[in-house]
Amino acid sequence: MEAAIVIGLLILFIIWRKLPTKGVIGITTEQLKMMLTDKDKVFIDVRTPGEYSGRHIVQFKNFPLGSDLSKLPTGKEIVVICQSGMRSNRACKQLKRLGYGNVTNVRGGMNAWKG
Repeated sequence: MEAAIVIGLLILFIIWRKLPTKGVIGITTEQLKMMLTDKDKVFIDVRTPGEYSGRHIVQFKNFPLGSDLSKLPTGKEIVVICQSGMRSNRACKQLKRLGYGNVTNVRGGMNAWKG
């Protein structure tokens, strides 16, 4: 009985972690390709410096998860990517808590990037 409760809670936790953040737009990597030349957007990659140096999209600047995101400009849309979409979702939640209004998460992250 206790094992079933623990397993149930674990499943709920995993589902909760994958839910999109309220107020955050989710886009595909195909949609991202059409946005990369937009100067009114700030592109950040929240992977580790090692992951970033191994492979990244030129327009994205590295802000590893845990960095001070409050230094980002407030008047522009912020597009966030990571390896799979999980860390970028966490970063988007942090940005929303900091008061950023226009935040976009790239679903699937670099795993889905075919650029």
